[in-house]
Amino acid sequence: MKMLQVLLRGLSIKKLLGPIDIPITTLCFDSRQAVAHSCFVAIVGTQVDGHNYVSEAIAAGSSAIVCEELVEPIQADVTYIVVDATDKALGIMAANFYDHPSKKLKVVAVTGTNGKTTMVHLLYNMVKQMGYKAGMVSTICNKILDQNYSPSHTTPDALQLQAFLHLMVEAGCQYCFIEASSHGIVQNRLAGVDLLGAIFTNISHEHLDYHIDFLHYIKAKKKLFDTLPTTAFALVNQEDKNSSVMLQNCKAKKFTFSICDPANFRAKIVTNTLDGLELEIEQQQIWFQLIGAFNASNLVAAYGASQLLGLNSQKSLVALSAIPPALGRMNKVYHGKKQHVIIDYAHTPDALEKVMATLYAMRPTTNSRLLTVMGCGGNRDKQKRVMIGKILADNSDMAIFTSDNPRDEDPQEIINSMQLGVPVAARQKVLHIIDRTMALKMACLLANANDVILIAGKGHENYQEIKGVKHYFCEEEIIQAIYK
Repeated sequence: MKMLQVLLRGLSIKKLLGPIDIPITTLCFDSRQAVAHSCFVAIVGTQVDGHNYVSEAIAAGSSAIVCEELVEPIQADVTYIVVDATDKALGIMAANFYDHPSKKLKVVAVTGTNGKTTMVHLLYNMVKQMGYKAGMVSTICNKILDQNYSPSHTTPDALQLQAFLHLMVEAGCQYCFIEASSHGIVQNRLAGVDLLGAIFTNISHEHLDYHIDFLHYIKAKKKLFDTLPTTAFALVNQEDKNSSVMLQNCKAKKFTFSICDPANFRAKIVTNTLDGLELEIEQQQIWFQLIGAFNASNLVAAYGASQLLGLNSQKSLVALSAIPPALGRMNKVYHGKKQHVIIDYAHTPDALEKVMATLYAMRPTTNSRLLTVMGCGGNRDKQKRVMIGKILADNSDMAIFTSDNPRDEDPQEIINSMQLGVPVAARQKVLHIIDRTMALKMACLLANANDVILIAGKGHENYQEIKGVKHYFCEEEIIQAIYK
């Protein structure tokens, strides 16, 4: 329980009606979670406006309402706080409620279209192997020390995030690494979080169903860097032309990483095979378990972050060399015929093109083929489907278009949209198989010795979402069953 006046610290209040020396038992932004003496924050969401549920929250016992505009009728026994942005206010109030847990941690946020999950995975496991206690907030899973928590979003809502950071502090964590999605940044889910640093991996076509256009998407990512204090660091990918945009008006200390261009932290690729990467960093040649040039970029970024966090250089490199790929990120499955099956989360045009180029270049022999299995998610960015179809057709020796998470859409219609991107000359090497299990079986049947099979799009996900229902679906288990 906290006094309301404590929860309001740091807020820019436009109008206040009622007393603030009242006790608040809990914060909520869902009226169904309102209880006696709670404070309800009316969030304007993409689907629902919390202002429409103020009366329900009051009826359930809320004694304070945070809103962007007053909602009639005004209750005499309720305190009303009017602010410009309730989503931002929620984060600040949540931080006050949980006694500012991020101030007691070294928190680093990672943003970008691709690489966020791998970066957070590398940073978390690096400090853990070096003997530090850490937590992470990730697409794959949230962690406090070795305990896993299932994520609801890439970046949790501001209330969940502050509660999770509080648990990390109670568990004795010293570090926390957070994936900062563009949705999460725009919706102020990181409000109230004190960041020691932020990392930008790259940016390409994604989430334009939400951000309207690419310019708005860039601005969403940039917002993370605009809010960094002078005491923080900003580490950006020198090879991405939009890295300079991220640093415009950024008050933090600025650093760059690269595997090609001059940068503060740089690596040179010595060997790049399906078995791993050998990189030259700080005049040392080190073997890493991750594969692909894009992972070389992630590794040097993680090393750069380790140095900006003040960690030992040699110990950081040793720790990074021992880390396997993140779940669903270029995960390899080998079998008796020596075919290579790779499962990867690549679901954007840029990520898919990079993954396919990487795997094609690393084929065991010049006669080896690249076979791909992929679909596109329903109820999501429809603009990219044609691009995905073209990339698959152009860069595969055989491509199978199949279902991903069709959600409320007809999977055949999604595949038809992908087919629009297939050049006429490439149509003979594209198959349509709606059933994803059958598509995986067909790819394995068609593969010859030393061929490479890429299963893209779902990565770590162990379900298929169809008509609002999530059905268990683990690609790695299916592949292992096929080859048994």
